Amino acid sequence: MPATPGPAAEPPWSSGPDLRLLRATARKFLETEAVPHRERWEEQRHIDRDFWRKAGDLGLLCCAVPEQYGGGGGTIAHDLVVIEEQARALELGWGNTVQSGIVAHYLLAYGTEQQKNRCLPALASGEAVAAIAMTEPGAGSDLKALTTQAVRDGDDYLVTGTKTFISNGGSADLVVLAAKTDPDAGAKGVTLLIADVRDGQGFHRGRTLRKLGQHTSDTAELHFDQMRLPAGAVLGEVGRGFAHMMEQLPQERLCIATIAVASIERAVELAVEYSRQRRAFGGTLFDLQNTRFELAECATLARAGRVFLDDCVARHLDGALDTATASMAKWWLTDLQCQIVDRCQQLFGGYGYMWDYPITRMAADARVQRVYGGANELMKELIARSL
Repeated sequence: MPATPGPAAEPPWSSGPDLRLLRATARKFLETEAVPHRERWEEQRHIDRDFWRKAGDLGLLCCAVPEQYGGGGGTIAHDLVVIEEQARALELGWGNTVQSGIVAHYLLAYGTEQQKNRCLPALASGEAVAAIAMTEPGAGSDLKALTTQAVRDGDDYLVTGTKTFISNGGSADLVVLAAKTDPDAGAKGVTLLIADVRDGQGFHRGRTLRKLGQHTSDTAELHFDQMRLPAGAVLGEVGRGFAHMMEQLPQERLCIATIAVASIERAVELAVEYSRQRRAFGGTLFDLQNTRFELAECATLARAGRVFLDDCVARHLDGALDTATASMAKWWLTDLQCQIVDRCQQLFGGYGYMWDYPITRMAADARVQRVYGGANELMKELIARSL
């Protein structure tokens, strides 16, 4: 069995020379600029702002944003390469997935030229950090149940409401938020707005939330109290916010599935390395048949997961990734991530319960994958509707 289980060759969607260089750059950057600071970041519960700027200097942010807006001029495949390397480096707390994989694409798809020119260069350089605020205390996967309101007041909107579980919420400068502009219109009454929260008027940043995993992520509550936003802050069309979110969610779920597969492959790799070194019963842990069979099964599932993910990425690059398939990838691969990380963690015995061991962090970080981006139960409902 090879020391590094996983795909026999690199994914076809990341096999170009520019993508190989990007992967090598991201891996080295994370190893040198993230891993040494992880414990401090976990204690302070946020990534240093300087880290964002360094990532921007190397072209690791907003890789799919056209060069005219300060981005890398690539495709979503470039962003996914960086996201895979984050998972491999165990640095899922860095909110690049939100910044580059989600918010930047909302701006590209629905933003005016003025909005793109104002926001995207700052995100690509790391000078600004972005968040997307959908979830509320009483509305998670059910986005139609939003209560945050944006009431028209002359040429402005007054925004009132609370958002919670917001990744990058503790440090965000720009927030794409979903609000009801017509409370009586159901899903057709939801509108997206871009809120620049740096001046703070009408905006209060709540506590940074203590979580099971991803401790370096500044997940926070956001409170809006009659925050005044100009009509030009509307992203896309008034009343089309729910439709815009539905259009973008397949890509968000693809990003989550990418994290899942990269994490699965890393977990199997760590378990193989540990079991070959750990002495037990006169040999190594790997010499025991149960260990070999467990790893054989995990490696097989990892390979199957990789093939499924690669097919989804290829479909998405061709503009053909549908909601049902993205939902399949999101629920199955994140469930598989939790299962395989747990099986690999078991092979570490007591050390698998120690925070100093990467496999322990991976177990804690994995749990939320089945929740954000739409709970896995909702994914199954979406799939069922397509049958």
